[in-house]
Amino acid sequence: MQTFKRPLSQEEESYYLELAKGGNLEARNILVEYNLRLVAHIVKKYQTGNRSTEDMISIGTIGLIKAINTYDTSKGSKLVTYASRCIENELLMRLRQERKEAREVSLYEPIGTDKEGNEISLMDIISTDDENILHNIITSDSINQISHMFFSILDQREQKVLILRYGLFSHDEMTQKDIANLLGISRSYVSRIEKKALLKLRSALNV
Repeated sequence: MQTFKRPLSQEEESYYLELAKGGNLEARNILVEYNLRLVAHIVKKYQTGNRSTEDMISIGTIGLIKAINTYDTSKGSKLVTYASRCIENELLMRLRQERKEAREVSLYEPIGTDKEGNEISLMDIISTDDENILHNIITSDSINQISHMFFSILDQREQKVLILRYGLFSHDEMTQKDIANLLGISRSYVSRIEKKALLKLRSALNV
């Protein structure tokens, strides 16, 4: 279990801040070392199962270093207050970037083959003049490739409608009327859900 040093006294902190402001790297490193407890505390609020605590602390430490490098004693706020904002901003920025990257799918990534056995990508599909471009994207092969996007962007009802409508994940393909009867809603409502879900996917694919 990693242990962190207790914060510096106000006098010590002011001393090292003054040195760090003059370009003293050792003083900056001391300030970082004695404020890692703050980083660990803030990391707990943003901890996810997909990333280790050590990785999150490393990211938060980048925010702490930025705070120390840009902290202005004349502004009136304490270093801990200013550093907390910088650490949180760094964590949030990285988490937003990771979510964005998780949603991005290369338009040139192979997703299957056409009737002639030629390898095709999403770009091949969306570059056509077919008016039903969105419908072409939602195929069993392509969904297998973008399933992480499918389940993270669409709500449960939208997922269910598209799965049933296009026979995804080994389900039988159903008409809007059959889906409406199954879900106990109108066919027109099924149509609206379907269109909304397809537009969400189109927007996520930037097409």
